[in-house]
Amino acid sequence: MSRGYGTRPTMKDVAVEAGVGLKTVSRVVNGESGVASATAERVRAAIDRLGFRRNDSARLLRTGRTASIALLLEDIGDPFSSALSRAVEGVAAEHGCLLFTGSSAEDQRRERDLALAFCARRVDGLIVVPTGDDHRYLLPESAAGTPVVFLDRPAAAIEADAVLSDNAGGARTGVAHLIRHGHRRIGFIGDLARIHTSAERLRGYRRAMADAALPVDERWIDTGPTDAARVTAAVDRLTRGAAPVTALLTANNRITLAVLHHLPSDGPRPALVGFDDLELADLLTPGLTVVAQDPAALGAAAARTLFERLAGDTGAARRIEIPTRLIPRGSGEIGPRAG
Repeated sequence: MSRGYGTRPTMKDVAVEAGVGLKTVSRVVNGESGVASATAERVRAAIDRLGFRRNDSARLLRTGRTASIALLLEDIGDPFSSALSRAVEGVAAEHGCLLFTGSSAEDQRRERDLALAFCARRVDGLIVVPTGDDHRYLLPESAAGTPVVFLDRPAAAIEADAVLSDNAGGARTGVAHLIRHGHRRIGFIGDLARIHTSAERLRGYRRAMADAALPVDERWIDTGPTDAARVTAAVDRLTRGAAPVTALLTANNRITLAVLHHLPSDGPRPALVGFDDLELADLLTPGLTVVAQDPAALGAAAARTLFERLAGDTGAARRIEIPTRLIPRGSGEIGPRAG
């Protein structure tokens, strides 16, 4: 069939090409049931031949939905964030939705600007790994019908769905593991104290020490930015200073990497348990013992929660905690140094 130069094929063109009704084409394009497999295949073949693309502007006018959601991460380049993104994208694809992604870089203003920019572009829902300490700016969007799910950290100053790791429980398990291997002087190197995950992991550290009736010297705790200079200074102070420790719990993968770069490759070194797994961690000498999160489960749970809201769930805000897992590989099984 012929069309005018520069015109885009329509569903009517596809229907004529495939020899079916317009409603049949609509059902195939929108992933609806009720079309025989052979007929659906004929329609898809006609779509391919004509180069038909669904008109999402028309879809928006008809349904009020854009078939798109947005994910706002801390840093898309971080392996943990990348795994979250893949999991969310997988669930979105199951629902015929596109995923738009942005990085806040731990900047509260950028988080707000990106979140509102996504909403201005009429995404159907929003998943946020939050940086800010006040998320009331999202209340008008939520009231207008855009569901928001918080991932990895809870919202601040509003009630909203949150999907989190068991941060306190994971840290408690990691420290208890070190205690079982004879350590009594255990250091904690964490992220900024205001960050929910860092605060929860420090809480788990303290709980494990209390469970074992062990005192905590506040000099064993160091929190702050995750840059290498701060972390290496913390390692030196904790392992060689006035109150040296024999073991360390590092509270995220960036901190763990900085510590690994700084620890001596030979000679005495503290036992180490890292929170978050690392690629090739089992190839180190000794292998890195970690408290592993499950970013695939976290991302998938957040996406499913969002689509449940889009499907009409209006229940109270939910808090979902995904368990962590201790993986012993050697670094956390080193006994305390003599002396």
